[in-house]
Amino acid sequence: MTASLRTTLGLRLPIVQGPMTGADTPALAAAVAAAGGLGMLSAGVRSAAALADAAADVRRRTDRPFGINLFVQDAPSPDPATVAAAMARLAPLHAELGLAPAVPAQWCEDFRQQLDTVIALRPAVASFTFGILVADDVARLKAAGCRVVGTATTVDEARAWAAVGADAVCASGMEAGGHRGTFLGDFTASLVGTMALVPQCADALRPLGIPVIAAGGIMDGRGIAAALALGAQAVQMGTAFLACDESGIGSAYRQALQSASATDTRITRVFSGKPARGIVNRVMEQLRDDELSVPAYPVQNALTGALRKAAAAAGDARYLSLWAGQGVAGVRPMGAGALVEVLEREWRDAVAGLQSSA
Repeated sequence: MTASLRTTLGLRLPIVQGPMTGADTPALAAAVAAAGGLGMLSAGVRSAAALADAAADVRRRTDRPFGINLFVQDAPSPDPATVAAAMARLAPLHAELGLAPAVPAQWCEDFRQQLDTVIALRPAVASFTFGILVADDVARLKAAGCRVVGTATTVDEARAWAAVGADAVCASGMEAGGHRGTFLGDFTASLVGTMALVPQCADALRPLGIPVIAAGGIMDGRGIAAALALGAQAVQMGTAFLACDESGIGSAYRQALQSASATDTRITRVFSGKPARGIVNRVMEQLRDDELSVPAYPVQNALTGALRKAAAAAGDARYLSLWAGQGVAGVRPMGAGALVEVLEREWRDAVAGLQSSA
C-alpha cells in the first residue's frame, strides 16, 4: 500500500493480517485493525449470509477499516466417476474416524453472490485469489468504495491484475502457507520465492503507480523491514497470526504449529485439489501417491470436509489440513493486538539497525 493509500484507509502500520479460511474470525480481524493494521475476513467457504454476519461482527468490535478476501471460482460439474474414485480413495480414512462418506450438497459457495455481498458490505479492501476479475467487476467494487487487491504468484499475474484496474497487488511467494493463488502458466514454474518475486513485481508496477504487498515467510519485524526494502509498501502475514488467541483453529492445530519447523511443511493437493502448503501429517503421507489423481478444487476440498471437521472435533491433527508457511517455527501464541505491538517494535528496531549500519 502506498503512503497515500494507508492514509486513505487510516492505517497506522503496513501490516495486513492474512485472510485464512477456517482460522480467521471477526475477533482476529477486529483486533488487528484496532492495533493499526488491516484485519481481513476470508469469504472462501462463507455463504453470503455468513459473510454479512461476520462483517457486522467486525464492525461491532471496531470502527477501524478491514478487508474481505474472495476465491475467484466457478461452481464445477464433476464427472460422477471422478467423484466416486475420489470417495473410494478417502474411504479408509473416513473409516478410521467412523464416518460414512456422502457426496456434499454443494461443491462451493456461489462466487457471484459472494461478490455482490462484498459490494453491498463496502469493506475498505476487497482482495482476491485463485483467479482474476474482469475489469467491470473491479469497477463495481471501486464504485462501492472498495480498494481492490489481487493476488499474484508471478510478475505476469501482477501485470494482469494491473491491466484490470487493481489498486494493489499481493505478491505471494512460495514460502506462504495455505493455497497457492497461481492462475496463469505452469504451477511449478510459478513457485517463485518472496525475495525474488517482490522486487520484480515492484519494478513492474511502480511505473503504473500500483503498490505491492509482500507475502510469504514473513513472521517478524525483520521480515517487514526486508520486504519494504525490496520495494513492497506493506506485508501480508498469515501464519504469524495463526496461533493468536483470536484465531479460530483448535488445540490440535495449535500444538502442531508450535512443534513444527520450516522443513515440516510441503505443498500438497490431497486435501483440497489445489496446491497448498501445510504441515505434513497422516493424510498427506497416506495420499502422497494420489497427488495428481485427486479432483481439482473445490471438489476434493468438499469431499474431505467431513474428515477435517471430525478430526477437529476429536482434536486429531493427523487428519487436519494444517496450513502453514515456511516461517512456522516463528509462531508466537498471544493476543493479536499484542502481536502487532511486538511486530511494530521489531520493525522499527530493524530499520534503526539498518540505518546505523549504513
